[in-house]
Amino acid sequence: MYLKILFYGAKSYDEQFFKHVLKDYPKLEIHFTDANIHEETAALAEGFDAICAFVNADLGTNVINQLAKHHIRLILMRCAGFNNVDLKRAGELGIAVMRVPGYSPEAVAEHAMALALTANRHTHKAYIKCRENDFSLSGLMGVNFYGKTAGIIGTGKIGQAMANICRGFGMRVIGYDKYENPEAKIQYMPLDKVLKESDLISLHCPLTEETHHMINKQTIQSMKNGVILVNTSRGGLIKTEDLIEGIRAGKFFAVGLDVYEEEGPYVYEDLSEQILQTSTMARLLSFPNVTVTSHQGFLTVEAMESIARTTLQNAVDFLEKRHSDNELTHCHF
Repeated sequence: MYLKILFYGAKSYDEQFFKHVLKDYPKLEIHFTDANIHEETAALAEGFDAICAFVNADLGTNVINQLAKHHIRLILMRCAGFNNVDLKRAGELGIAVMRVPGYSPEAVAEHAMALALTANRHTHKAYIKCRENDFSLSGLMGVNFYGKTAGIIGTGKIGQAMANICRGFGMRVIGYDKYENPEAKIQYMPLDKVLKESDLISLHCPLTEETHHMINKQTIQSMKNGVILVNTSRGGLIKTEDLIEGIRAGKFFAVGLDVYEEEGPYVYEDLSEQILQTSTMARLLSFPNVTVTSHQGFLTVEAMESIARTTLQNAVDFLEKRHSDNELTHCHF
């Protein structure tokens, strides 16, 4: 018995790493398409047992219904997040959903600190200035992180890794999480107190109904003036219009974003020859103290190999009817 899997939205790095580790999983057959999954492309799954998707996939109710018609029994998410998956409908239709909860916490945490440093020291601006033979220091003033307070919101494995990095910079680390992590060695406080005391705020929590727009006009007002905000988790944690209002009001010293609300149709796509149909991203990029990257926090060699191995092991566990902590719905082949 073997499992035939179609990878949707596959990029060159996906093919590289999944093909590399496939030799260790002889019961699996994998195929790739660069088309992402939505209602119109769900039919490509005909003849497969399972599909593999990423964080930018549409796996809502209608797509799940289409996959069931094509006899898909397993959805493999090659990422930690699953807010784009209708788990209830998948369970009703007997489709198992599995994810990769912890591929490389350090990869994302290191990118979060890179964003914080870049936005703080205006490295992105300095690079462009030097390329144009402008070696002046105007507009490049930063602040020390040493001796400051880092507020970690969401203290799972990634938040814990970020806390360790911040301590390495000589920062006091405080944090908030609905479920405290005893291994994180973080001084826990209520969310409003973390927001009020932090010089650097880094978001590392999942997107849920409870956390949606947790950074909004009210919570921004409670922050210190001159705070640095970093988000490498999910764009929906921040109400973008309120963030823009706060940036214009001078509330933030710097902002670093690897995720943003409107990234859905744009993420991982080359749109350099197109005009974006919304102005939110253009407004964010217009601010000299904002640094934006394209949801690349996960993109390291170590993380990609871990994602590939865990995803394929999830498929084998499903095939062999083994329990896995990575199951989001419980069904078997």
